Amino acid sequence: MSGAPSTSSGQPEAVPVTRLLRRLRGVLEADQRFREIWVAGEVVNLVRARSGHIYFTLADAGGALRCAFFRNRNAGQARRLGDGEAVLAYGSLSLYEERGELQLIVDFVQPAGAGAAAAEFERRRARFEQEGLFDPARKRALPRFPRRVGVVTSPQGAVLHDVRTVLARRWPLATLLVQPTAVQGAEAAGEIASAIRAVASPRSASGQPLTPPEVVIVARGGGAAEDLWAFNEEAVVRAIFGCPVPVVSAVGHETDVTLADLVADVRAPTPSAAAELVAPDRDALGARIARDRARLDAALAGALDALRARLREREAALGRALPDCGEGRLRLRAAREVMVRAAEAGIAGRRGGLGRLAERIAALSPSGTLARGYALVSRADGSAVVSAAALSEGERVLLRLRDGARGARVESPP
Repeated sequence: MSGAPSTSSGQPEAVPVTRLLRRLRGVLEADQRFREIWVAGEVVNLVRARSGHIYFTLADAGGALRCAFFRNRNAGQARRLGDGEAVLAYGSLSLYEERGELQLIVDFVQPAGAGAAAAEFERRRARFEQEGLFDPARKRALPRFPRRVGVVTSPQGAVLHDVRTVLARRWPLATLLVQPTAVQGAEAAGEIASAIRAVASPRSASGQPLTPPEVVIVARGGGAAEDLWAFNEEAVVRAIFGCPVPVVSAVGHETDVTLADLVADVRAPTPSAAAELVAPDRDALGARIARDRARLDAALAGALDALRARLREREAALGRALPDCGEGRLRLRAAREVMVRAAEAGIAGRRGGLGRLAERIAALSPSGTLARGYALVSRADGSAVVSAAALSEGERVLLRLRDGARGARVESPP
């Protein structure tokens, strides 16, 4: 069976060159196998046109491919290409109809030595940087005293345990909102992006909106570069960029750098370090309050001493000016006593207010609450339980008491 075009009578029909080339170009550009691909070769016959376009050929021992690197695509390319350079070129195949030439429309070029994965990382980094996604000016400060902390990570492994342990030790006032997700694999990027959006806008089982976290931690333990690749995907980068609250990225080890790290508001070397960044140290905070109170007491005492000294000086001066005015001296002494008592009362009031504030802080702390016989109840995923109606019979919960924690199972009330 012949594939040649024919008329209705079955006789062959000649196809104009332009029409054939246009068909070939359409077939080529519609085939995903030839779109957004990396091609390795040596740069030869490089020409820089006055228009800003760059034309060259990629060649190896067995063949050659024409390349067009147009001005609107090469403008953001920091490095300068040269003949004889081994490179990786990223782009899509097309057909130049006027000459009937196959060509690669180039978007990005990297030296060949780094490998395709590193070249793709740099291509994406340059693209997002040009869009302003990594701009330091848009980075947001972390909240000082967060009440709700979101965590996007795998439910398995040590990451979630490490984050929960650090938060419980440093700032147990915070409620942990865990959004589990896969952190590697073909589908991981989409799941991570969805998890970031979900934890930033949480909803109850019935679909009612819940109070969102004030900061989100996106975390994953160490692994090979290919295991961390999901955090270089565009979906994850844009989800972090679009998150309405600050994001801390803690992916891999300290030496690993992902695009998620670059777009996040803060990068942490490890998941535990991320938890330390978002959680103030309650012990250090208590010590700071004690130091501030001591300084305030000293300042008030110094001010009172200075006031007493000035009153004594004025009394002595008036006494010298009016040696025979006994009644005036008595009135002055009475006025001084009134002023001293008023100053002492004011200082005592401020001390009392500061003391009551310190007592309220201690009473509101988790340790103070637990010491009075209460318990903190949380689910297995670390989320706090604030309503009996939210628990199901037979559900496992964790009871945190003054001297430790115990597991429990929910039963119907007697």
